[in-house]
Amino acid sequence: MTDLLRFPADFVWGASTAAYQIEGAAEEDGKGPSIWDTFVRRPGAVRDGHTGAVACDHYHRLDEDVALMRRLGLDAYRFSISWPRVLPAGAGRVEPRGLDFYDRLVDALLDAGIEPTPTLFHWDLPQALEDEGGWMVRDTAYRFGEYAAVVAERLGDRVRRWITLNEPFVHMSFGYGFGVHAPGRALMLDALPVAHHQLLGHGLAVAALRAGARPDAQVLIANNCSPVRLRADAASAADRLAADAYDALHNRLFNDPLLLGRYPDLSAYGLADPSWGGVVQDDDLKVIAAPLDGLGVNYYNPTWITAPADPAAGLPFDLAEPQEAYRRTAFDWPVVPDGLTELLVGLKAGYGDALPPVWITENGCSEPAGVDDRARIDYLAGHVGAVARAREQGVDVRGYFTWSLLDNFEWAEGYHQRFGLVEVDFETQTRTPRASFEWYRALIAAQRP
Repeated sequence: MTDLLRFPADFVWGASTAAYQIEGAAEEDGKGPSIWDTFVRRPGAVRDGHTGAVACDHYHRLDEDVALMRRLGLDAYRFSISWPRVLPAGAGRVEPRGLDFYDRLVDALLDAGIEPTPTLFHWDLPQALEDEGGWMVRDTAYRFGEYAAVVAERLGDRVRRWITLNEPFVHMSFGYGFGVHAPGRALMLDALPVAHHQLLGHGLAVAALRAGARPDAQVLIANNCSPVRLRADAASAADRLAADAYDALHNRLFNDPLLLGRYPDLSAYGLADPSWGGVVQDDDLKVIAAPLDGLGVNYYNPTWITAPADPAAGLPFDLAEPQEAYRRTAFDWPVVPDGLTELLVGLKAGYGDALPPVWITENGCSEPAGVDDRARIDYLAGHVGAVARAREQGVDVRGYFTWSLLDNFEWAEGYHQRFGLVEVDFETQTRTPRASFEWYRALIAAQRP
């Protein structure tokens, strides 16, 4: 390995997955339906009608998958807990068989020398709660805090690092704003209460974890962050205002309340009222801004913005394509490793001492099927190098979790996008480590003293 890829011995190397994307067993052992179980049955919602009913069958192949992690040499494994597998109706009755599964997973990881890093919510809201309004209503935040307490009581003696929410921006915008993810509600800017209620739920979960987990527990959130860029031909004052408006929505809406205890200026979205018409209640921001042990950052690429061609259309910005000829992943996302350095250094500059240690909780790419995935190796090497450069500039990055350990159900794309270090044949469930698996294994081994 080059000097660029050398990290301290205590730097944490991991991989990430999510419950609905890999577990399968959608109707087994008392699990209740999630919004994704419902959404996949909507005609045209998911490419080719794919569902997560079986996915990677991880629910039944736990031991095989942990053996792969041990072979890879992971320090930590980030997985998510299925809320409706633990609380089938989202609240009330606890399903012991659901907790038993995560109990076995945690023990298997610890036996393999891998630190379990559970995420409490990765987009699979219990359908029963969505029927009551989902994240559009305040009550869901309270139910999330109760769910966190249930999980902490069972697993908190062995789990040291927790993540509350995964990418609340994406869940708000794709699930409630544009309707392309579950629950499929196209509310546009009327979806903004989803942001506040997720963040309030996060704060309540932090309190529950602090009360119910081990004394040295660490609590994080995983935010999807994107540096905002202007095209070279879009540098007017209107373009800069559009970029600021987008940054407020994508990044600062979910970072400022956590780290600064306040929301950014959202007047561009018609929210000059700091209470958002009563959505934000007294003391909510104190709950949300409970001290964090780390900020999880999920990074895939920058976002290019211009001034809106039609300001009356509703959004104060337009998305744009970069002028540069970046390589594209199979998902058609531009590969921009220096964007990760830009993002991390920008977070440090913007938040200063308020920024806790940072963890890269997702970073990876979709590439064509096959095990000789040299493009993925180049992608990972570039982005790990970007983390190293950010550390050299003073950003306290403590760990890197690649997305993903396994090929999986990629939401509205079904099984057409492959992010895994391990190729999965979804007909036979055969797992085959790719070249990138061996590259990552060698990288991790090279860090050992």
